[in-house]
Amino acid sequence: MDRSLVAPHAGQLTNARAGRVIDVHAHVTPQRFQKAVLSGSDWYGLTPADGELENLKNRWPPERRIEEMDRLGVDVQLLSPTDCFYQYHREPEVTAKIASECNDEVAEMVRDHPDRFMGLGTLPMQDVERTIEEMERATGELGLRGFMIDDHVNNLTYDHAVFDPFWSAAEHLRAFIFVHQGRPTSVSYRTQKFFLLNSVGNLVDRTLTFGCLVYGGVIDKYPRLMVCLAHAGGYVPYAVDRMDKGWQAFPAMRGASRDQPSTYLRRFFYDTVTYTDRNLRFLLDMVGSERVLFGTDWPAPMVVDDPVRRITTSAVLQDGERDAILRQNAATLLGAAQDSRLRGRT
Repeated sequence: MDRSLVAPHAGQLTNARAGRVIDVHAHVTPQRFQKAVLSGSDWYGLTPADGELENLKNRWPPERRIEEMDRLGVDVQLLSPTDCFYQYHREPEVTAKIASECNDEVAEMVRDHPDRFMGLGTLPMQDVERTIEEMERATGELGLRGFMIDDHVNNLTYDHAVFDPFWSAAEHLRAFIFVHQGRPTSVSYRTQKFFLLNSVGNLVDRTLTFGCLVYGGVIDKYPRLMVCLAHAGGYVPYAVDRMDKGWQAFPAMRGASRDQPSTYLRRFFYDTVTYTDRNLRFLLDMVGSERVLFGTDWPAPMVVDDPVRRITTSAVLQDGERDAILRQNAATLLGAAQDSRLRGRT
C-alpha cells in the first residue's frame, strides 16, 4: 500500500485523501497524562486509575499506533481524546486546562504525522463561554477538525438553551461534532451488572441525544451542523418508527421539532461500529450510504475486529457503498470543515 502521500494543503484534502481509508472513531490517551501519572504524580487531579491504562494499546506512542494502522489497512485516524478526559463534573477552570492540554497533544500528533492523523478536541462543556474560547483556539490555532462531546453535561441535555451559543459556534466554525458517551450512561442508574452500562447504555444515550436534538429544535435552528452519532447512532435507526408514532399520537409533546423524527435521520452522520453485516445494512437502508462514516472504536476492547476487511468483503455492500464508507464520505466532510476554516482566516 502506497503511503508516500505528502501532507496536502487543507483545500486539497478532499481530492488528496479521497482514496485513503479514514477512521473517524479512534481514541488517544495523551502521553503527557501518562508520563505524569506513571511517574507517581497526578495530572490535574487525574491518576493512573483514569485514562484506561489497563489497556496497553492506550500507552502506545504514535509510531506504534501507525504500525497497527498499517496492519489494519487504515490510512488516517481522526484522533479524539479518550472520554475519560471529559471531566465535566470538575471546576470549569480545571476542565479547561485538561481540554487545552489534550487538544495541544492531538494537534502535535497531527503536525508530526500529517498524512496519518487528523484531530478532534475535547471541551469544558459545563462552561459554555470557556468552551467557545477553546473551540476557536482549537480550530483556528491548532487546526483541529472538530470535537468529541458526551451525550449530556452533568445530566443536562443539549436542547437546553444554555447550549445555544455552543451549537451556533459549531455551525459557524463548521466543526465536526462527534457524540460519544462518557461515564456513567443512563443505564447505570438502573443496573451496574453484566456490562449493560456500556453494551446497552451507550446505545440508549445516543438515542436520547438524537431525540433531544430533534425535539428540542436544535437541528432545525442550526441546519448546517455536522453531528456524528457514534456507535452507529445507538438505537436510533431501530427506535425512530416508534418515535414517529409518538410524534403523531401526542402533538402537544412535539417540542420545537418541525416534522416527525424519521425525517431527521439524514441530518446526522453515523459510524460503522455495528459488528454485524445485518445491522450495517439496516443502518445504510435507514440513513443512506452518504451519511455513514468508517469507524472502529480503536483501541477500546469493544473495537471492531479487522474493520477494513469487514467492509471490503461484506456481501451486503455494493462497491460504491464500500468506497463511500471507507473513503469518500469522511474526506468530503472533513475537507469541507477545514476549507471553511481557512476561508475564515483570509
